Amino acid sequence: MSTRQAGAASPIVTTRADLVDWIAAGEKPKAQWRIGTEHEKFVFHTCCLTPVPYAGPDGIRALMEALIQRYGWEPIMEGQNIIALKRPDAETQGLLGGTISLEPGGQFELSGAPLENLHQTAAETQEHLREVLSVGEKLGIGFIGVGFSPKWTLEETPRMPKRRYEVMTRYMPQVGKAGLDMMYRTATIQVNLDFANEADMVKKLRVSLALQPIATALFASSPFTEGKPNGFKSLRSEVWRDTDPNRTGMLPFVFEDGMGYERYVDYALDVPMYFVYRDGEYIDVAGASFRSFMAGKLDALPGELPTLDDWSDHLTTLFPEVRLKRFLEMRGADGGRWRRICALPAFWVGLLYDDQALDAAWSYVKSWTAEERQALRNGVPRQAFDTPFRDTTVWQMSLDVLRIARSGLRRRANINPFGQDETIYLEPLFELVHDRKTVADELLERFHGRWKGSVDPIFVELAF
Repeated sequence: MSTRQAGAASPIVTTRADLVDWIAAGEKPKAQWRIGTEHEKFVFHTCCLTPVPYAGPDGIRALMEALIQRYGWEPIMEGQNIIALKRPDAETQGLLGGTISLEPGGQFELSGAPLENLHQTAAETQEHLREVLSVGEKLGIGFIGVGFSPKWTLEETPRMPKRRYEVMTRYMPQVGKAGLDMMYRTATIQVNLDFANEADMVKKLRVSLALQPIATALFASSPFTEGKPNGFKSLRSEVWRDTDPNRTGMLPFVFEDGMGYERYVDYALDVPMYFVYRDGEYIDVAGASFRSFMAGKLDALPGELPTLDDWSDHLTTLFPEVRLKRFLEMRGADGGRWRRICALPAFWVGLLYDDQALDAAWSYVKSWTAEERQALRNGVPRQAFDTPFRDTTVWQMSLDVLRIARSGLRRRANINPFGQDETIYLEPLFELVHDRKTVADELLERFHGRWKGSVDPIFVELAF
């Protein structure tokens, strides 16, 4: 979820074409395509495995202040609260860039810089983890990478002091049963990828939507809730199915004739808004229409028209399995440790950034019906690799798709100083498929075996 900052005035939106043009401005030639990886981590007190609140000498704010003091990050403020960190001139100083931000329940997120290859992604991830682990150790703070908070109740989970989250917290229970769990108790790995033009965007969006359940299975790591097995391999993914049907899902219209920027804009215009940001404040307009805003008919801001920043903000409040802004955002994976943080972008870069691989992936999925895609989406959170599909299973499909991704990465031929190409980052996924076990399966085996019915060891064995 983005962190908005005050700045120069944004142009007023006057027509639907303005909204289309804003998205189309993301088009880039292939030489300028980049990889932007985001990953969230649960934060806990190592002494007692309790969640870390915002305030206090060993809280989230203290963690961020330590990163500022020791590693030169700069604070992004909301009132008196540090809500994010940035390094605007990182590249010129040879420093880790991107943004560090807070999810609603204190999940600690790095939104990485746009990078050219996966070797750079691995270096960025390692550097970020080195920094946060170094300052966290002094504060008695640890970090784990899984998809759903394994131990804490919703009531025990702290709330970060970001005003947009207050609006969302009030609205979520009106539109789904699991929205607050999504906000406060899930964590993910995501990757943002570019497109060349409208046709390229459509092809990549179709392929990545169809295959998002495969990514969900490969990254499933959330089988516990409040210390017990919850019946799912990816509860994080299941939670999204009952969060808000207006802004989530598999977007069947994407596969219909005539799909393009305009069709996505029409979809986004019909998704109810959460807020409007004005003069450093988030104004609650939850449930209102952006179409009404364009007509100057928002009850909270009568006569006022939206800006392109308002449109950008609105697009960040849409949560389909793949989100279109000025890039495509892959949203199907549970959180994980550093090898899996690198594996997620490797999976999607291999499929989408090589023409042959993209063609092969499209051939693989193009005959699937909307009903089949939805059945796959519905089945994977509980069954993962065992989910049936036509005459096969998601386990076999995962192997098929991983092979396509590996071929795409080989053709990219980005070699590190040790002579290795980017396929090395797919290795943890091939290992899972070889063993026919997701991370969730492995965790459940430990829970019923040597963990003796406790989830506490997860804070050691899945810690960074």
